[in-house]
Amino acid sequence: MEFLSASWLSALLTIILIDLVLAGDNAIVIALAARSLPKHLQKKAIIWGTVGAIALRSAMTIGVVWLLQIPGLMVAGGLGLLWIAYQLLTSQDGESHEGVGSVTFWGAMKTIIVADALMGIDNVLGVAGAANGAFDLVVIGLLISIPIVVLGSTMVLKLLTRFPSIIYIGSAVLAITAAKMIVGEQLLDMVYGGPDSPESAQTLNRIAEYATYVIAVVGVLGSGWWAGQRAKKAKAAVMEKPAKPTASH
Repeated sequence: MEFLSASWLSALLTIILIDLVLAGDNAIVIALAARSLPKHLQKKAIIWGTVGAIALRSAMTIGVVWLLQIPGLMVAGGLGLLWIAYQLLTSQDGESHEGVGSVTFWGAMKTIIVADALMGIDNVLGVAGAANGAFDLVVIGLLISIPIVVLGSTMVLKLLTRFPSIIYIGSAVLAITAAKMIVGEQLLDMVYGGPDSPESAQTLNRIAEYATYVIAVVGVLGSGWWAGQRAKKAKAAVMEKPAKPTASH
């Protein structure tokens, strides 16, 4: 593909549109992961989280052909992303949790990198497909996605500060992304339908697809809410528990 030719510019426009559409998920997970950090670390987490995510995505883009050959990759990524969405939701009160819910800087970094590795597959496939083998377009696409994710994360973080309940919307978006990955798994074409699926099975395929989206969203939000209620009750019980009398000497 010749540099600055009509086809090159068309492919670049397609890549920019892909970045704009798909970078939203990345911005949300970065903002959710950074929200419990001290304010002086939030911007640092957004910048370095984005850099790490882009670096990882660059490596994934180079190995995209190999990635496509791994059976069950989309299912594994979808299930992993559901777990991260749940953990981000259960850490909304700013309490420290092991793993993805950690409120430390490096804990936030781990959350961002792991989540992007799981859900960056669609972005990688889209950019690599639009570039049609043109490495310069792949590089430009990755560079363009950096300011998009940084600005998006900053905006989402400001909204979370003013409206903490938005975290439920963010977790729901991640759950939808996870369900989309599971539905797109080729190994499950017999359940969700594929290019060779008979017309007679299309209705059942659509029902299975919609059910997966509903189960993913309701499951994450419901379990996150339930875990939050349990944590609040446990905390209230500890606060109401009378202190043991000290022994007199």
